[in-house]
Amino acid sequence: MFTNMLIFAAILPGPEVKGLPVPTENNRQYTYKCNALASWYATLLLVAILHLTGIIRLTILADQFGSVLCVAVICSDILSVIIHFYAIHTKQTCRMTHSPIYDFFMGVWLNPRIKILGQEVDLKMLAEVRLSWLLLFLLIIPAALKQYEAFHTISWPMIFILTAQLLYINACMKGEECIPTTWDIFYEKWGWMLIYWNLAGVPFVYAFHAYYILVNSLRTHKPVEDTSTIFIIILFIVLFLAYYIWDSSLSQKIRFRMQEQGTYISRNAFPQVPWNVIKNPKYLKTECGSSLLVDGYFKYCRKPQYTADICMAMCWALSCYQWAGILPYFYPSFFIGMIVHRYTRDMARCAAKYGEDWKIYCTKVPYAFFPGLI
Repeated sequence: MFTNMLIFAAILPGPEVKGLPVPTENNRQYTYKCNALASWYATLLLVAILHLTGIIRLTILADQFGSVLCVAVICSDILSVIIHFYAIHTKQTCRMTHSPIYDFFMGVWLNPRIKILGQEVDLKMLAEVRLSWLLLFLLIIPAALKQYEAFHTISWPMIFILTAQLLYINACMKGEECIPTTWDIFYEKWGWMLIYWNLAGVPFVYAFHAYYILVNSLRTHKPVEDTSTIFIIILFIVLFLAYYIWDSSLSQKIRFRMQEQGTYISRNAFPQVPWNVIKNPKYLKTECGSSLLVDGYFKYCRKPQYTADICMAMCWALSCYQWAGILPYFYPSFFIGMIVHRYTRDMARCAAKYGEDWKIYCTKVPYAFFPGLI
């Protein structure tokens, strides 16, 4: 899979987008070939051919879930060691500290790139946008196929979690051109934390709900009993509403930045939700040069995308309602904790960067997550 993604990244068509200037490299702007959507479609076709022809039955991944997880963990650790010492050996380190453990954990290489078929491929971008989400896809589809193989039907909770996560995966692929200007790509180095999270954390933590539904349906031999149609319909309604707000608000924010920097490109990848770009947006000009968006969703609260993301995470957990247990709620609990930490980090960073302008912004947009409440 890793080899396929490297080749796809090198040869498939896609728009080229410039990232933010990198201060530690004389404000160099790296170019990113955003062909994740083409890679996604190519992977769908390849996987369908392999499964339908019987060359590789996808259900083997469900049968060997534990083994695949162990391989992912081991490969993440090995790759982290290789990347760490390669960056040191080739003198491509950045912002080193006096703690070797911290440097290994957080990384020492900011822009890890290698040549594939004559093309530069950014490994950090590849892992964040493609490997993590495509591996998730290759885990959840086998769970549904395994349930169908056992019962000749796929339960509504399984259909729900597949819908929810395929929407999420597709959104990451279709919006790849928005990623190069994000904090992860611009500032965070590619160390054990990001490598492990992208290759072992995201796919297996996110796939948990599909396997919780699968394992319990196999254990009880009741995949469709005790399913409340009304509850599932409510979950779908909340999911689609939350997804719409999440997708459109993220698009508004990032494309506002891209318009400001002159890197905005219009794309028509499915689905392009309404109100994803604000025409003539209102913004607060700051003394440091950049602008703060105070229009669209962002005139009501500062982090609407976080609220929508939390709602989707809760929907994922609630899809497992047929079986009592707290494990499905690990992900939303972890996610809320991460969001709170990220929010406090962002607030401190923005206060230091914008100074008095940040106080003015917080006066204009006083709510963080939900207008009128918090």
